[in-house]
Amino acid sequence: MSEPLVGIFWGVPMNGDHVLVIDTTALSKGESYGEFLTHPKGHYEVWEAWRRQGAASLAERGLPACIAWQEYEDCPRGRVVYHRPTGLFTIYADPFLQPTKVVARIVAAFALAGMRREVRGDAHYRTATG
Repeated sequence: MSEPLVGIFWGVPMNGDHVLVIDTTALSKGESYGEFLTHPKGHYEVWEAWRRQGAASLAERGLPACIAWQEYEDCPRGRVVYHRPTGLFTIYADPFLQPTKVVARIVAAFALAGMRREVRGDAHYRTATG
């Protein structure tokens, strides 16, 4: 079984659907933030690094080429954090990313099957365009 991950994610349009795009850190290497372990990188930082690669390079890496011309805020996004005292993973997600089938993809991508977890909204992760 894989080690659980913390990190950030987006639902990015690709081929008429939305694909889950993630950037993660193993839980054992998570950054402390109060009582939480979290991914040390932010959405803007990661998105801009991807954008600088250009559409062709993104496509070669299996990432949606549209990242090269979209802003990081244009796609619904979220973050997975871990609360050490309670052993609970929280998936903060845009409402667009909260349907059961999408949450199942997030759970699989972050190796959270069988882990205590909850899904929550947060004003910081609301996207108008979804």
